[in-house]
Amino acid sequence: MARKETVIQFGEGGFLRGFVDYFFQKLTDKGLFDGSVVVVQPIAKGMCEMLAKQNCTYNLFLRGIENGQVVDEHTRIDVISRCVNPYEDFEGYMKLAENPDFRFIVSNTTEAGIEYVDSNQFDDAPAVSFPGKLTQLLYKRYQLGLRGFIVLSCELIDHNGEELLKCCLKYADLWELGEEFKTWLKEENDFCSTLVDRIVTGFPRDEHAALCERIGEQDAMMDTAEIFHLWVIQGHHEDELPLQKAGYNVIWTDNVDPYKKRKVRILNGAHTSMVLGARLYGLETVGACLKDEKVSALLKKCIFEEIIPTIGDTEDNRAFGAAVLERFSNPFIKHLLLSIALNSVSKFKARVLPTILEYKEQFGKLPAGLTFSLAALIAFYRTDEANDGEEIMRFMKTASVADILKREDYWGEDLSGLLPEVEKWYQLIEAEGMAKAYDAVLAK
Repeated sequence: MARKETVIQFGEGGFLRGFVDYFFQKLTDKGLFDGSVVVVQPIAKGMCEMLAKQNCTYNLFLRGIENGQVVDEHTRIDVISRCVNPYEDFEGYMKLAENPDFRFIVSNTTEAGIEYVDSNQFDDAPAVSFPGKLTQLLYKRYQLGLRGFIVLSCELIDHNGEELLKCCLKYADLWELGEEFKTWLKEENDFCSTLVDRIVTGFPRDEHAALCERIGEQDAMMDTAEIFHLWVIQGHHEDELPLQKAGYNVIWTDNVDPYKKRKVRILNGAHTSMVLGARLYGLETVGACLKDEKVSALLKKCIFEEIIPTIGDTEDNRAFGAAVLERFSNPFIKHLLLSIALNSVSKFKARVLPTILEYKEQFGKLPAGLTFSLAALIAFYRTDEANDGEEIMRFMKTASVADILKREDYWGEDLSGLLPEVEKWYQLIEAEGMAKAYDAVLAK
């Protein structure tokens, strides 16, 4: 018997199929969820046709290191019932509003997806922007007198759920849909901001043939991801979506922000502080960094002696730090340092610099490892491998360390106070090379 359709999913890309659909599949397999997912293609060019050709089923491989053990998990995903392309079947898309069984809306339309475009019209079929399409659907739902939705926005922007609601309210004003509809939007729907964390590596081009042989079938929509997952959801709907009961690393909370801060400071901060020095040292991948004695020792120093003490030396934060090391060690992911190095100045400002400044404020001295990583950044930008905005690369290549640290437009403030320490590490890198520089900072 076909399962009733309960989830509308905007997006058919690798991330949603390797993250959200996996959870719905597992809840269904465990008898904790009675429903299926209808996928809506959010842009004109997409993969709905390819997915429909396979009856909306595909194979997902989750691989990595968990609690010190290598994990290689295969799951067949068949929780998607069908795909709807509103660009080809707008009527079929709007008809989704009529089904009272639908309870959840999930989306991942990339960071650019949650945008308000005032040229979108109510009678466009469909509205071009994702929030525009969503408002069209929700208005029909409202007109039918049906209940609203739990909306789980997974786009990688701050306060994604709140921003999506703001866009829908703007369309309600632009299209003059009335105050009652706006009240219904706010009161009958829960636009949950969420934080998602899983590296989804997507279609395994290099391993596709071998994996097809392993499962005994061809699969053009195969997906791969790391085993680690974290889903922090601002809201409380465990009764309808029992993800914790199913044993998953899902947190229902009143505020996503502390979890976002932890991820940015520990996971992203560790990446950004490690990669440029490691590249100068001659390494190519994150996996190689974890196998190298000096680089991995400095990484651990930065995470456990500098970042975590600054944001809170708690058991949870230490466990998150330990998980980051396992994720970086994942033998199934070849993560190139040069791809992480893209736009490192803005990444450093957001991910590492706040920890340096807060550490100084809390402990009265600069954190050696993270301050060293700023010197490594400057040394890296002297090379031809830097990849950033043209003006930034041109300036960083020849400017003095003092002038670089003064650039408030790069760092958000004048960092001249860091000059003696950064200059010291920079001169050591230039004069002695990275190996000796690593030894010196590890001895601090």
